[in-house]
Amino acid sequence: MRDEGDCGLALLTLDKRKAQQMKSLSAPRQPFVGLAFLAATGIITAEVFPLPSVAVTATAIILALCIILVACWPRLLATYAIVGAGFFLLHNFRTGNTEGQQLADELGSRPRVVTAIGCVISEPKIAPSGFATFLLRLKSIELEGRKQSARAVWQVRWKGAPEFGDELKFFGTAEPIPPPRNPGEFDMCSYLVRRDVRRMLFVRYPENGTLIRHGGGNPIMRAAQKSRTWMQNALCRGLEDAPEVQNFLSGIVLGLRHQTPEDIEEPFQQTGTLHLFAVAGLHVGIVAALLWMLATVARLSRKSTAALIIPLLLFYAAVTGLHVSSVRAAVMSSILLGGFFFDRKGFVLNSLAAAAFFLLCWDTNELFSTGFQLSFAVVGAIILLADPLSTFLQHWSAPDPFLPRTLVRGPRRWIHTSFDWLCRGSSVSLAAWAGSLPLILWYFHLVTPISLFANLVVVPIAFFVLAIALLSLLSAPLLPWLTVIFNNANWALATLVIGIVHLFAQIPGGHFYVEHPHWPEKLIAKITVLDLGAGAAVHLQMGSANWLFDCGNERSYERVVREYLHWAGVNGLSGLLLTHGDALHLGGTTQLLDDFPRVRVVDNPAPDRSTIHRRLQRLFREHGIKPDVLTAGDSFRLSRDVTARILFPPRSFSSPVADDQAYVIRLLVEPARSILFMSDSGIQTEDALLASHSNVRSDVMIKGQHHSGHSGSEAFLDAARPRLIIATSRDFPDHERISDNWADELQKRGIRLFRQDKTGAVTLRFHRDGWEAQSYVTGETFRSANQ
Repeated sequence: MRDEGDCGLALLTLDKRKAQQMKSLSAPRQPFVGLAFLAATGIITAEVFPLPSVAVTATAIILALCIILVACWPRLLATYAIVGAGFFLLHNFRTGNTEGQQLADELGSRPRVVTAIGCVISEPKIAPSGFATFLLRLKSIELEGRKQSARAVWQVRWKGAPEFGDELKFFGTAEPIPPPRNPGEFDMCSYLVRRDVRRMLFVRYPENGTLIRHGGGNPIMRAAQKSRTWMQNALCRGLEDAPEVQNFLSGIVLGLRHQTPEDIEEPFQQTGTLHLFAVAGLHVGIVAALLWMLATVARLSRKSTAALIIPLLLFYAAVTGLHVSSVRAAVMSSILLGGFFFDRKGFVLNSLAAAAFFLLCWDTNELFSTGFQLSFAVVGAIILLADPLSTFLQHWSAPDPFLPRTLVRGPRRWIHTSFDWLCRGSSVSLAAWAGSLPLILWYFHLVTPISLFANLVVVPIAFFVLAIALLSLLSAPLLPWLTVIFNNANWALATLVIGIVHLFAQIPGGHFYVEHPHWPEKLIAKITVLDLGAGAAVHLQMGSANWLFDCGNERSYERVVREYLHWAGVNGLSGLLLTHGDALHLGGTTQLLDDFPRVRVVDNPAPDRSTIHRRLQRLFREHGIKPDVLTAGDSFRLSRDVTARILFPPRSFSSPVADDQAYVIRLLVEPARSILFMSDSGIQTEDALLASHSNVRSDVMIKGQHHSGHSGSEAFLDAARPRLIIATSRDFPDHERISDNWADELQKRGIRLFRQDKTGAVTLRFHRDGWEAQSYVTGETFRSANQ
């Protein structure tokens, strides 16, 4: 009996092994998954270990011989190895000794005045100032009387009205694209270098640009952009008095994100619903479904329908700007529809990998773009995780498995159906959130738990917005009155979506920013002096307390200060101190109060003629904000170890010049260190401080430039005796530039100067046993132990 049992067990085990083997043999083949993985591996290897120029040709010859051998004696592993090596070589070709790099090396590192002729190859983006920014593929340049052909691509800023495909002639200044000067600032230089764009041509006056001819460039892209303009006009017909809704519809249907204001876009980012503005699978799926329905009505065969839909989807991707998400969705849909030609079923994961493979064939640098990584990570996570998560969630409310479905009736059936829909939607939302979380943290320093719920509410409404928009476009040529009806229906839905998103964005804990990863530090205080040109913003972080001394003007706050605060993981400000009525120092206060409505405000009480300052004081009264009014002799504590003492202006002080009444603050950091904040104070303020015998002794002095160009007198330096001075400096206007004589005087005194036109932002770190200052641009570090 025991032998029979052992024999039966062995047979059962053998049957299981055979079943597993049969299952593996019957599993769908998805070759593009391996190909895409090897392509990415080859590109990353080339990025980390680039080949020298002399070795690229030899490597290409060796690879060609290997391809011939594998073609004669095919082997799977050898094929994968050749794909990886091929992409390794392809990335070296794309990044080594490019046309843009050759021209940039020839021009050198300083700005050069040139005459350039080229063709517009991107859609111009018009700023509120009237300047158009676009990419220009050069045909020739003229430098110092010498004309030469060129094929590089430059970014151009011109106050004109160019169109895609225009051939233009410009006279302007070719400048190196500057790197970011502050933490958290978008690195436009690296972004453009990935596209081999290494110079920005600034054309100051409209008359310095001349149209040579219209109608150049890729005819398909030109037709796509004209179609997009027509579609945008059709979608906005009848909504002339609702610009916010116009921008929303243009963004969600056509992917025109650059036309969406920051105050509309940011709540979508904070609720994890910004993907609605990226034309992707949802948009392409609706277009494909409507086209399929029309083809069904026309009684076309499946093959004919697929042959019609595929080019239309690719054209739709071109209409929306050929962004990665739209191209990925169009390619995936085309591959799935292409299965009808060969009577084979397409597999979603293989289609996703194929889309990645073809995009990397087109441009290997796409692997390093945020859009590529987010698009494929999110869709990959949905494919791999959504079904298991849905099964897990449905398990909790599934009816008795032995009960036939036909017997589940009435309310119980509706409950189960609704819960199944909720489980499927939740699983997709959770999978997408999990797939995007690491990248969102890395690039945007943001966590959005509220997105799990916001997407469940907003995405179904967005589906109807897209469907109605497509019906509006279909009816526009023949029934314009029907288009207006559809657009007004979309106005209601768009208004609802915007309201819901703003509501979700206000929920406490629904989103929060996380500080960039770094080694833990035991600091008493960390002070970051941002580089805002002639403006100012200083962030003081003491444990959980965060203060801001000035916030820059409106543009600086939106582009630099806000992004820095997100990068630093600041979710709440303890206080805001406004030094004086200069728009470059306090112009962004209105936007800051929208972001941090509960911040404590310390305002300079000295009367001034600043229109912006008076407008802010009126805003304070309207919102019930009562700023602290502090004058010389007052002090306030920022943390247990940090105290701020006001040295200037005295009570009842006034001056016709805003710079002459700016706050001067001495910051005391335990155990015995001090920082002197001078703002834009000049000689008159320095003399007043010396006359009142104020204690201005400091380790670090942080200062701007007085409108007269004179500050930092010898007598004041004798009294302050700083070891380090951090000072703003700009070439224009002249009074904002640090004079060479003053810099030489500091060097003679042994005072280290960090001039921010060279260093960018400067970070001060205060420990118990010392302090250090570090430049953001150069990485230069000055430590208190250096002297």
